Amino acid sequence: MARPVIVGVDDPESAGAAVDWAADEARSRGMRLHLVHAWLWEPDQAPESLDARAARRAGEDALRVVAERAAARHPDIEVSSGVVDTSPREALVALSAEAGLLVLGSRGSGGFQGLLVGSTSLHVAAHAACPVVVVRTPATDATDGIAVGVEGREPSDDLLEFAFDSARRHGLPLRAIHAWSYPLILGPGHTLPPVYESGHVVAEEQRLLAEVMAGWQERYPDVPVEEDAVRAGPARHLVALSRTHQLVVVGRHGTPEGPFGRLGSVSQAVVHHAHCPVAVVPPPGPRPQNVRFGPADGA
Repeated sequence: MARPVIVGVDDPESAGAAVDWAADEARSRGMRLHLVHAWLWEPDQAPESLDARAARRAGEDALRVVAERAAARHPDIEVSSGVVDTSPREALVALSAEAGLLVLGSRGSGGFQGLLVGSTSLHVAAHAACPVVVVRTPATDATDGIAVGVEGREPSDDLLEFAFDSARRHGLPLRAIHAWSYPLILGPGHTLPPVYESGHVVAEEQRLLAEVMAGWQERYPDVPVEEDAVRAGPARHLVALSRTHQLVVVGRHGTPEGPFGRLGSVSQAVVHHAHCPVAVVPPPGPRPQNVRFGPADGA
């Protein structure tokens, strides 16, 4: 069975844009859409007027509303839903092992305000086994296509596959960004690099990007590609492009022991500050095979 598109649902109002985006994506991929509401009952933190049954019922009601919304948007896709009795971050990371794509809304599951700066979104994007898309409603002037951050010296096939495939399915142009800076001059006691000739450095960075993109353009001849090798900070440049692009795609290059964890500094900054949906693509690796979910507790 094809892996579904899974979207985390908190409440209908905050999840609307994410559900619409996920439904569109499920249809374009030919996948089913699975809506999940994850919650962990903590009576010490809940209002006195709220009990476990009422909280669970509220989650089921939210799922029913957004499931109807997705089905009305695309009657030809299969829509299922379910409530998961565990914390949102644990549930979503576990479900990602069986998902083709995981989608989170601007608030995210669990009631965290401001998903793009919240702990749940960062944790899920850093640990999920599949690509994660954090959806913020695009600005009305988001008329450009897809922007992807490319590491010219260590390109990621999974990242570029996701970006090119997304552009092809949605009929959008792709802008490949390779941001670079001059190497540091370390100082006394270190071997110094030769004097830089800016024209040569620029040409070399453009050549690196062109070499990376050449094979992909052969595989996806119908996708218009613009190559952009820029001397700039990658996060700042991608965030700026997010104002006019419909999707920004970044890789997950961090390490567990690094200061930004598995997500990496660039991806974390883009997830925090982008003005459009952001896709975070993990590095290749085995997926756990012991996660299963059915069509619904409350479909």
